[in-house]
Amino acid sequence: MKQSNRHGLFIVLEGIDGTGTTTQAERLADWLRDRGRDVLVTCEPSKGTVGRLIRDIIKPAADNLDERVFALLFAADRIDHIEREIQPAVSAGRDVISDRYVMSSLAYQSVILDLDWVRNLNRFAPPPDITLLLNAPTELCVERIQAAGRGRERYEKPEYLEQIRLNYLDIASTLTAEGRRIKVLDAAFGIEELHQQIIDLVRPLLHVRQPRMDSHGY
Repeated sequence: MKQSNRHGLFIVLEGIDGTGTTTQAERLADWLRDRGRDVLVTCEPSKGTVGRLIRDIIKPAADNLDERVFALLFAADRIDHIEREIQPAVSAGRDVISDRYVMSSLAYQSVILDLDWVRNLNRFAPPPDITLLLNAPTELCVERIQAAGRGRERYEKPEYLEQIRLNYLDIASTLTAEGRRIKVLDAAFGIEELHQQIIDLVRPLLHVRQPRMDSHGY
């Protein structure tokens, strides 16, 4: 069987907790598979060794850890995630959908840390073909988190979430001006309406030959 030289799409969904990134990632993956695409759905923190460590320590009990420690851990996990999952899959012609990526580090960690420092820490990361930023009022996101019955994590305090939401919007504006393909979507819509908006943005990319992932990152 002849191996395809088509490189897959790399799609990222971003947004504060409660915007529905995980739900929409899975729905987008199903839509792509229905069109005969081979799809890998992944996330950050990843399921690798460093990602599992982050998940273990991200609970409120870790509030006394310096934010720089988290920034370094997330960057280390991202290196592993790219080398172990993302790059091989895209090079093999698979579409990769990641629930969170570099923008999450920029938005979350710059609440406390210098944004340029965090960005420089992640300069190795290749940009996605498209980033879909789900934006919704913080109050609605908090209601969704509580309705899901999830234990509160380090970054799920309401006062954090609003600042992170604003950071996301500012960073999206900056990166878009630099040529990144980032689309901000209203995540207050119902699940199906939001899904339709997402596939309307992704569909045109299916017929564009994707370049190889390179080292020109953030």
